[in-house]
Amino acid sequence: MKQRGLIMRSTGSWYDVRDEQGNRYKGRLRGKHKLHGNKVTNPVAVGDYVEFVIEDTTEGTVLITDILPRENYISRKSPHKMAFAHIIAANIDQALLMATVALPRTSTGFIDRFLVSAESFRIPVTILFNKSDLLDEEALAYQQELMETYEKIGYQCLAISALHGNNLSPVKELLAGKKTLIAGHSGTGKSTLLNSLNPQLNLRTSAISEFAGKGVHTTTFAEMFELAPETFLIDTPGIKELGLADMENEPIAHYFPEMRACLGMCRYPDCKHIQEPDCEVVKRVKSGEIAHSRYLSYLSMLENEDNRR
Repeated sequence: MKQRGLIMRSTGSWYDVRDEQGNRYKGRLRGKHKLHGNKVTNPVAVGDYVEFVIEDTTEGTVLITDILPRENYISRKSPHKMAFAHIIAANIDQALLMATVALPRTSTGFIDRFLVSAESFRIPVTILFNKSDLLDEEALAYQQELMETYEKIGYQCLAISALHGNNLSPVKELLAGKKTLIAGHSGTGKSTLLNSLNPQLNLRTSAISEFAGKGVHTTTFAEMFELAPETFLIDTPGIKELGLADMENEPIAHYFPEMRACLGMCRYPDCKHIQEPDCEVVKRVKSGEIAHSRYLSYLSMLENEDNRR
């Protein structure tokens, strides 16, 4: 008899499946789904709802027979297969993007690419600026400037210290009753935040590499944790680079809220907002209404159309 389950963890060929009563099983995918024609490296992602049948009651293994339609997902370009996407997580209510001004430094380009990926499915994003307790006066001023830039266009920003538990109450309020993806570079403190929110998880963390100033991967596979009834948080391996994969065939400007607000205001309906006369976007960049860093991110994405398919 078929049952409905939720994918809690993916290790590539085996999946942790949670049934509707909260029981956990080890599951594998029926072969026909592996070559379904979709250009993805992982046909099943954490957060997917599936149908399964019990395969071996002694071993507690199940066979995943069907992958149910997704409400949404966030993906990135596969680092190994050109023109393929890797689905980071599916069926999420919101995302938390962990960013750090230092140790390691998160670029505005990376932040903007993640936001654009989320905007393509209208997934709300809150940006958590972690390790605020380690910043000097100059770095704190820069962090505040970044927060103001993103808050101005509608993204909630919080300055926190996951290690010391500073300002985590609003984070807990955000998570309650929702399925949330947490993403960011390695070393930004995703696993540390999870441990602070639920010490029983006791996830492994690593210090920043002093040689490279970058994070060391401690999360190997995407995994969903149940922090409280109906409150789930998906931890993911650190993302080095985020290409724009599997987005709808719309102009990239549509995924920048401040540029979307300019729709219909340019002289030309198909304006790409580069050098066209009477471009409202360029006008607002020059006046400071649109942040220059955001516009540079837009131009970078525009130049890399091969990041879309």
